[in-house]
Formats: sequence, C-alpha cells, structure tokens
Amino acid sequence: MFIGHYAVAFAAKRAAPKTSLGTLFMSAQFVDLLWPVFLLSGLEHVRIEPGNTVVTPLNFYDYPISHSLIGAAGWSMALGFLYFLISKYKRGAWVVGLCVISHWLLDAIVHRPDLPLAPGGNIYIGLGLWNSLIGTVIVETGLFVIGLALYLRSTAAKDRIGKYGLWSLAAFLLLIYFANLFGPPPPSEHAIAIVANASWLFVLWAYWVDRHRSSKPVDNESA
Repeated sequence: MFIGHYAVAFAAKRAAPKTSLGTLFMSAQFVDLLWPVFLLSGLEHVRIEPGNTVVTPLNFYDYPISHSLIGAAGWSMALGFLYFLISKYKRGAWVVGLCVISHWLLDAIVHRPDLPLAPGGNIYIGLGLWNSLIGTVIVETGLFVIGLALYLRSTAAKDRIGKYGLWSLAAFLLLIYFANLFGPPPPSEHAIAIVANASWLFVLWAYWVDRHRSSKPVDNESA
C-alpha cells in the first residue's frame, strides 16, 4: 500500500490538530522510511520477481525488523514516546503512535502472506488484495480521497502555498502511485532502496504545506 498510508496521515490531522502533517506523514510511513535503510545495510532483503502479485513485482521475503507486527508495535511506542517528550502533546503522541502501527494493519490487507508476526517467527499475515488490481485501486484511492477530504475539513489555507501546495502534493502522490502500478519493474534491489529514501521528500513537503494552513476548532481538544 502507498497512498493509503498517506490517507491515514491526512485523516489523523483532525484527531491531533496541533501535530504537523509532516509528522503524521512520517509516522504513517515510518516503517517504510526505515525499510530502505535496512535494505542498504543488509539487515533486510527483497527480490524482484515479476508476477509475484498482480500489483507489485517485489517479493518481500525478509523484513522482520521494520515490518513484523512486533517490530511495528515497538516503533509505534518509540516514536509516540519520543514525540511526547519533544512536544508534551499527549493526544498527538497517541495519534503518532497509532499512525505508525496503522501501517502494518493496512499492509496486512494488501500483501500476500509475507508480513511476519515477530522477528524469527514462522507465522505470516496477508490478505492478498494485491492479487486484484481493480480492488487495490478502489481501496487505496477511496482511502486517499476520504483522508484528504478530512484534512480539508480540518484545516484552512492561510495563503496560496497552503492551497496549491496541498493540491500539488496530493496530485504528485497520485502520479507516483499510478506510475508504480503501471510502470516497469525496478532495475535492481539496490535501486529500490535508493529511490525509497526519496519518501522523506513527501514528509518535508507536508511540513511546508501544513505551515501554510491553520487548523479549524475541534471539540474537546487538549494538550
């Protein structure tokens, strides 16, 4: 899943108005931001196998540190706690932590059974939505539209950057998503790791956009 994770980040702004969209982007994609680092270091591995699923040619056969349920839960608690130490914003810390663990839950819907429950274990989870191109597109784009709509209802643009910067970010995410769906397989595993690190640019873009938008009042908001 790709834009579905960003949908969670957009929607989460309503639950934690004081938390930047950039932080929410980082949280929702945190395990995928770690994954290319672990690939480059040799701690995790992936194979390019066209036909592995209808949607992706990648065989995620070894990523227990970033993508096991126990691993994701650990990263969730760590990032949520770190955010609380920095911000003292309790609600935001909970939302950040939940965004991190949401990544594994959404991946479990689309992946084939390759998501380990724990490092070193032999139980793998995955409902296999990636075996249906139409189903994948409907679910992911549906989530993305809902998440973006919630963000738009929760915030207002302060200026042209807040307006057009947001729409250009959303459009670019969709462009990347469909390019990955219908483009050729990546040339090498090393190239996957290098390109995947570019996801940090979306985090920075989201920080920039969110600085140019203001949060609308939300009932029962507290620090």
